[in-house]
Amino acid sequence: MPQRTSGLNLQHLRYFIEVAAEGSISAAADVLYVAQPTMSAAMKELETRVGRALLTRSARGVSLTAEGAEFLGYARQVVEQVELLEQRYLGRPPARRLLGVSAQHYSFAVDAFVRMVRASDAAHYEFALRETRTWDIIDDVRTLRSELGILYRNDFNRKVIDRLLRDNGLAFHPLFVAAPHIFVSRRNPLARRRSVTLADLEGLPRLTFDQGANNAFYFAEEILSTSSSAQEIRVSDRATIFNLMIGLDGYTISTGIVSDELDPEIVAIPLEVDERIEIGWIGHSAIPLTEQAQRYLAEVRTVVAGFGVTLLG
Repeated sequence: MPQRTSGLNLQHLRYFIEVAAEGSISAAADVLYVAQPTMSAAMKELETRVGRALLTRSARGVSLTAEGAEFLGYARQVVEQVELLEQRYLGRPPARRLLGVSAQHYSFAVDAFVRMVRASDAAHYEFALRETRTWDIIDDVRTLRSELGILYRNDFNRKVIDRLLRDNGLAFHPLFVAAPHIFVSRRNPLARRRSVTLADLEGLPRLTFDQGANNAFYFAEEILSTSSSAQEIRVSDRATIFNLMIGLDGYTISTGIVSDELDPEIVAIPLEVDERIEIGWIGHSAIPLTEQAQRYLAEVRTVVAGFGVTLLG
C-alpha cells in the first residue's frame, strides 16, 4: 500500500481523469501532449499521496480499482469547480465539454443528444453517443468509457439486469414507464390501426436488435423475446431496422416514442399486451454525474415529456 503524504496536485487530478477516460497512460499522455514517463510518474505520485491504489495496470492498459472509481467522482467535481472559478474570475474560456453516453436503440436518446449539442455553449467539446448492445452498455459504463447508459428493464429481465449492475458497482435510475408499441412503416397495412394484437402481427417479419455473443433473452432490447416468431430478422443498427420496416413491412416492439423529425417514415401503434417497459439510466453507484451528463438527462426528460409520458424520479 502506498504511503500517504499531504496535499493533492490539481494537474494530477486532470491527468487522472484523462487516464480513466482513455484506459491507457500512454494514450492520455498523447491527448494532453505530456511525455509518457511524466504521466506515469504523476499517477504513481497521486496514488502515493492518497495512500490508495487507484489504477490496475496490465499489458492492455489500465483500469480503475473500486477506490479509483470513487476517487474519480470526487476528482471530476473538484476540476469542474476550479474551471468554473477560472471562467468567472479569471476570464478563462470554458473548458472542453466531455460526455460519453451508451444506449439501446432509442430515437428519444438521439433526439436528446442532438438538443444537448445544439444547446452547448462550449467552443470545444468531445461528445460520444454509442448505440450498442445491452451487455456493451453495461461494460461501457463499468469501465467509464461512457458516463451513463440508457436501457430498459421489465418483470422478465429485472432480476438479471439488477444483479449484473450490482456486481459491477452500477445502479439503475428509472426515467419513465412506457406502454409497448410496435414501430412500422407508414405504408404498412397496420399503420392506420388504433391498436394491434399479437395475432395481427402473425405473418409479418419481427425485427430485433442482435445482442452478439451475449444473445440471452435477458439482454434483448424488446419485450416478449421468448415468444416464437415464424419470420425473424436480427439487425445491428436503427437505420437498418427502419429500412426493413419500409422494405419488408416488418415491425419491432418498443416504447412508442419516435421522433417525427429524425424518423418521419415510422409510426408507433399501441400493442395490446399486459406488459410495461421501464426505461432508465445507469451509472456508477459511487460517482456523481458531471454537469454535462445532468444536462443530457434533462434533455431526455424534456423529449419524453413532449410525448405525454409521465416521468419518474
